[in-house]
Amino acid sequence: MLVRVDEELLPIGQFARLGRLSVKQLRHYDELGLLRPAQVDAVTGYRFYRASQARVALSIALLRSLDVPLAVVGEVLAGGAQALGGVREELEAELARRRRTLASLERVMAQGLPSVPVRVVEEPARRVAVATERAAGPEDVGRAASAALSRLLGPVGPVQLIGLFPVDFGEVFDVEAARVLGDGEGGGGAPVRVLPGGRFACATHVGPYDQMSLTAHAVLAWCGERRCAVRGPIREVYVSDPAVTSPEYLVTHLMICLEES
Repeated sequence: MLVRVDEELLPIGQFARLGRLSVKQLRHYDELGLLRPAQVDAVTGYRFYRASQARVALSIALLRSLDVPLAVVGEVLAGGAQALGGVREELEAELARRRRTLASLERVMAQGLPSVPVRVVEEPARRVAVATERAAGPEDVGRAASAALSRLLGPVGPVQLIGLFPVDFGEVFDVEAARVLGDGEGGGGAPVRVLPGGRFACATHVGPYDQMSLTAHAVLAWCGERRCAVRGPIREVYVSDPAVTSPEYLVTHLMICLEES
């Protein structure tokens, strides 16, 4: 049986071409409540749209082309354009990460694969105050480390800070920061524990923190060549004060605890 359709309504295929979306996308957006059909045939289930809905369809297509998540698209369509601020921050963070990656790539292109002098050192056990931050993947390590370290900075005077990172990154993992404590000094509200000592493979990194992975690669390669098992976490001992030192002159000792295989 043929169902008579209002001539102002467009079948889904025709509307898809008008709104620069696929039929599959329109069905999905209907299920999400982003773009409901003007009418659905009760017998056939066919969807029909009004031409005036093309503006909404084109807006969705535009926002998706800008990598705006569908959940945020719904907020924007409802008049909440301020929701795009979070998307902007995420894109800026991704752009910064890409720039750091490009800088590391350029360094490898100019200097070859990293090879730095590695020495074996004996490290004593140390009492430390610890702060922990959850990282949502390798690209989130810098933020997590900064957040953890900032919680350990004292109101006055220099402090010795150490970053603690897992050897293998998962999808979600903890990054820790440690502040070395003096005799009888408390953690100031942060948990206190003993950071184990032992034998460490150690290399000195000079340069920005976001290129530390190059030095870590060199130390791990040194350990692999000598069949040395490694025990995490990887330690970054911060020698320079980034508040008064240019990034290219920052000095950091990268240390990996060794286990005899």
